Amino acid sequence: MTLDSDIAEWMVQVTPHEDAVTIEQAREQARETNAKALDSLDPALTPASEEDTEIPADGDAPAIAIRVLRPAGEPGGTEVDPSPMPTVVYFHGGGWIIGDLDTHLGHARRICSQVRAVVVSVAYRRAPEHRFPTAFDDALRAANWVGERLPDFGGTDTLVLAGDSAGGQLAASVALARRDAGLPVAAQLLLYPVTDVAGRYQDAEINDGYMSRRSVYQRFGLTLETMATFAQAYVDEADAADWRVSPKRCADLTGVAPAVIHTSTLDVLRTEANFYADDLRAAGVEVVTQEFPSLNHSYFGLGGVSAVADSAAAQAAADLNELLGRE
Repeated sequence: MTLDSDIAEWMVQVTPHEDAVTIEQAREQARETNAKALDSLDPALTPASEEDTEIPADGDAPAIAIRVLRPAGEPGGTEVDPSPMPTVVYFHGGGWIIGDLDTHLGHARRICSQVRAVVVSVAYRRAPEHRFPTAFDDALRAANWVGERLPDFGGTDTLVLAGDSAGGQLAASVALARRDAGLPVAAQLLLYPVTDVAGRYQDAEINDGYMSRRSVYQRFGLTLETMATFAQAYVDEADAADWRVSPKRCADLTGVAPAVIHTSTLDVLRTEANFYADDLRAAGVEVVTQEFPSLNHSYFGLGGVSAVADSAAAQAAADLNELLGRE
């Protein structure tokens, strides 16, 4: 397969001349690259309201920064739509290490505007400063806190968990935890999610089971080596098969929330995400899947760069609304 030409050209322009040698350098490069992608995003996708606030500290658990986005009543308008709507709790990607509320602002804006939902974007604590299960614990606490306050957000009882890449893993694992606790989740939106960290992307036998981990296409952006670096920074080998970081390793997937799972062919994570969708279906879970052949990892944030990526990202909103029974 051939990478979308607009994305290929853009990657040549924005790829740093030197590799990051520290975590902070990697984070800064991610902020710079995503800021350029955000600048190209259609202004019509800008919500009417974006508010930074926090979930209060709870005992030993510190406060969690969140950003609440609310759509406009009219396309391009500035007044917040007062209509009842779903609430989407969004977890950003970045290998549990390098993403934040700003790097994924474009992701949150698109979901807010095209799904027409209140989006709560969550700044969970990151590795290597905070290793597993800290990100999961923060994600679960955030989802539960928002879930207890839905009248203050979307105003309906419809709670959606969403995320991309490592954030997709957090959304999937939190959906499992809420199922176990008997807490409702209407749907999951999982964008090229991590689903199996067992072996931390270094175990040859496990890697052989996932075609995309052996594919030549991984040279387009995210690589197997980068995933191994992320996994080692986040989780110990002994914990890597825990469903809180590897939802595909959960022994029972029955009764978990319906899911939209989108993948891209030129992505090292493609196979494990597609296999997770298969496992959910086998467990009786309703799943909507799409795979985009000319796109690579992280395409969801590149809608302003590529018409193909823009169409694929818009399809995620359409599929989620259809799963929720909305027009």
